Amino acid sequence: MRIADIFQVPPRVPLASHRGVGISLLGALAVVGCAGLAGCSPKGPGPAAAKPPPPQVTVAKPVVKQIVEWDSYTGRLEPIEFVEVRSRVGGYLQSIHFDEGEIVQKDDVLFLIDPRPFEAELKSMQAAVSQAESQLLRAEAGVAEAKAQQLQSTAAVELARTRVNRARTLMSRNATSQDELDQREAEILQANADQEASDALVESANAMIETAKAAIEAANAGVETAKLNLEYSKITAPITGRISREFVNEGNLISGGTTATATLLTTITSVQPIYCTFDANEQEVLKYIRLAALGKRGSSREVKNPAYLGLVDEPDFPHHGHMDFVDNRFDAATATMRARAVFPNNGQVLLPGMFARIRIPGSAPYEAVLIPDSAIGTDQSSQFVFIVLDGKIEQRTVEVGPLVHGLRVVRSGIEGNEDLVIEGLLKASEGLEVTTVEGTIDVLEDGLPDVYEPVPESQWISPQVNRAEVK
Repeated sequence: MRIADIFQVPPRVPLASHRGVGISLLGALAVVGCAGLAGCSPKGPGPAAAKPPPPQVTVAKPVVKQIVEWDSYTGRLEPIEFVEVRSRVGGYLQSIHFDEGEIVQKDDVLFLIDPRPFEAELKSMQAAVSQAESQLLRAEAGVAEAKAQQLQSTAAVELARTRVNRARTLMSRNATSQDELDQREAEILQANADQEASDALVESANAMIETAKAAIEAANAGVETAKLNLEYSKITAPITGRISREFVNEGNLISGGTTATATLLTTITSVQPIYCTFDANEQEVLKYIRLAALGKRGSSREVKNPAYLGLVDEPDFPHHGHMDFVDNRFDAATATMRARAVFPNNGQVLLPGMFARIRIPGSAPYEAVLIPDSAIGTDQSSQFVFIVLDGKIEQRTVEVGPLVHGLRVVRSGIEGNEDLVIEGLLKASEGLEVTTVEGTIDVLEDGLPDVYEPVPESQWISPQVNRAEVK
């Protein structure tokens, strides 16, 4: 009803004859006006409002169990061995002896270069050896001849000495002439000269022998080189592994040598076992150093700590291996340290270049309190949980750790025997009375053990042992 309607002036009525009616009408208008204008008169007493029931929340006991904190990393799978197959000699590629992408064994023939030029070279070097050997025989014969002449010269010298001594004796007795003595002395000079010439001939013959021996050595070295070149014309697999495609087709002229200019023919990667490399930051490395100093976790430099690996399509970590290497310095560009684990890869599902989820132990086994992340609230400076104590909500500040088995580790704040609010957190507040319903906290097993020991030496994964086991 509009206020203008309430106070609308009624039709004029004679005052004398309608005094009572006018008064009654004004009273009615006053009552209606008060009804239209709120607050004209206080309300009368009514029934008391009903108190709402306390809110209902779901509570459960935290999970208390022995765990290991498994640190999470993303790694890259790498082959233990990777070889670029190149030719050591040049020539025409005659034939290819493998199927692309197959597993090849060490020393399997992969490529064959036309061997005829190398066979001809080998025959030439063998002929050079024969020639050098014949020169040695001639030199040895020359030595024998020179030694014979040397003996003759020595005998002639002795004879000349005897004759000149006899001539000198006779001359002292005037039994011979001066001419005879001069002739004998000339003979001894000639004999000495002949002896020196024969000695020089012997030395020359010995030098010819040494020359012939050197020629034989050089020829034998040429034979060995020719044999190697002939052997290199047959290119074999240097390792056992999976081979790539053929980069050069038959009939092409390829270059050889020991430099990068040699033609790349194909590549081979080992597949079993396999490495997984990952990087740890400074905080994580320092944590491992502190744990090792306290004797709670052995350093991966000194013991083979276990490692678990899962691929992108695997919900858990079915591949079991161990730590194999930790680098000696931090990378200045990334402030991380490179580490490596090794895995057996018996099923050959782990391929070089893949990304993988890897887990390594980040703590010693210990008993922990676990709660779901949904039970944790966050304010500006801390995290908290609600517990129910004597029917009332109590807020506890907590310090949390990593996720284990799908639950969050609580390092401090609760003991594990409290009634923890796991549902209905939005209804809860400090000191609020509530009713409770029992709930459960489910533990999601992730396939990682709750206790571990360093891998014993008898179970170490040795690349040298497993390379030959690839089939």
